[in-house]
Amino acid sequence: MRAVAARVSRASVHVGCEVVGQIDRLGLLVLLGVHRDDSPEAAPAMARKLHELRILPEERSCAEEDAPLLVVSQFTLYGDTRKGRRPSWSAAARPEHAEPLVEAVVAALRGRGAEVATGVFGARMAVESVNDGPFTVIVEV
Repeated sequence: MRAVAARVSRASVHVGCEVVGQIDRLGLLVLLGVHRDDSPEAAPAMARKLHELRILPEERSCAEEDAPLLVVSQFTLYGDTRKGRRPSWSAAARPEHAEPLVEAVVAALRGRGAEVATGVFGARMAVESVNDGPFTVIVEV
């Protein structure tokens, strides 16, 4: 699994005209990609890493600050652009493999007591965010 975690002062996800997920205070916007070889065991590890990631002010984590996370599925994180001009998506998990793992990460975060908002898997989404810092990192498990 691979995630891009951005510290944000607020973020939201729209599907059409509807807001489907949002956070309105300092937290993390997480773009989450699943690799075709990822197993269910990766989900709790990713959840722990995201929840305890010390990228909030004063090197604090969402777990310590009770800060929210907005998790958005993002298969394009496994796009391979090393050859040519058209990305290859062969490393990204198929939807039937990826969706349960994205849901498992969200469930594991909630199981840890985190406040989690989400996008809609497979939907065409508009993601808005106000980065804080900016502070953005790539997280892999």
